[in-house]
Amino acid sequence: MKATIERATLLHSLSHVQSVVERRNTIPILSNVLIDASSDGGVKVMATDLDLQVVETMSAASVESAGAITVSAHLLFDIARKLPDGSQVSLETADNRMVVKAGRSRFQLPTLPRDDFPTIVEGDLPTSFEIPAATLAQLIDRTRFAISTEETRYYLNGIFFHVAEDGPGGQPVLKAAATDGHRLARFTLARPDGAEGMPDVIVPRKCVAELRKLLEESLDTNVEVDLSASKIRFTMGGEGGIVLTSKLIDGTFPDYSRVIPTGNDKLLKLDPKSFFSGVDRVATIATEKTRAVKMALDQDRVTLSVTSPDNGTAAEELAADYSAEGLEIGFNANYLKDILAQIEGDNVELHLADAGAPTLIRQNSDSPALYVLMPMRV
Repeated sequence: MKATIERATLLHSLSHVQSVVERRNTIPILSNVLIDASSDGGVKVMATDLDLQVVETMSAASVESAGAITVSAHLLFDIARKLPDGSQVSLETADNRMVVKAGRSRFQLPTLPRDDFPTIVEGDLPTSFEIPAATLAQLIDRTRFAISTEETRYYLNGIFFHVAEDGPGGQPVLKAAATDGHRLARFTLARPDGAEGMPDVIVPRKCVAELRKLLEESLDTNVEVDLSASKIRFTMGGEGGIVLTSKLIDGTFPDYSRVIPTGNDKLLKLDPKSFFSGVDRVATIATEKTRAVKMALDQDRVTLSVTSPDNGTAAEELAADYSAEGLEIGFNANYLKDILAQIEGDNVELHLADAGAPTLIRQNSDSPALYVLMPMRV
């Protein structure tokens, strides 16, 4: 194999694929990236961790002789990073080595044969639809903070995607939800063409993180989504773009709709930014263990307070729109801030029932995102 690629192109592609590669691997070849130069002038780079696979095609490459080889992903990425800007990088294989040349620099790297490189067999992916990259990015941002990190409840370690017929006016919708048992985030959008009959799937946390990074560069395009009950594939940038394929979490996501309160009759409205800042300030003295902030609701005002046995007390009063009876309720300050950080605009609604019941939080009744937060005893 022999190919020449511009340093910026190589670095750009390697930066996408190398983040999939785990730093510590018991299987040596999983530390490698597969470089496949084809005779039609395209060079493919590919990385996998057996659950997730990223393939990117660099079309702006000149291939002298076709071939494929695997080489350390992090090593090649670090070399490309340190080469001078604008240089042409030559990749050539000989005697189980890859020779990397650019300007006066020359590196010889150990390789492993391409035949040993594992690939994810996608099988049949019957469901196929397109979604704007910006919408998919927003969906991820609004839900992923609520993904559970508890490995024992593995079925909560991802975002749950499912279709339903309960949109406004009985419209078919696609819903994405994440929960860790303390909070729930749900995002709803109109069901894309082709998503009807889609199986319920749980997309793993690592796939979500990698996908969000890749979306950042193609926010004005569409993403093609193909899936079955066990695998999902995202194609960005059309032909010669990036393809991310992932196994799905094999488990049953709980019926989260049961925890979304419908009869919470106390409505609190306030500015999310000043609310976030107020919670952030009083939580300064909260201890790592408790992280609880108490909210006392009175006529058109909320008093936030924290009491810590070690650090003293803090309180702050905020103007609010509230006319129901007085109520005291406690929340985990970090969880509350995570939700408030997702609210755009200058209004947030909290629908409350009592100090022990889950609270519904949203921007307004039309917003695609909805949050549920369990209270804490304070």
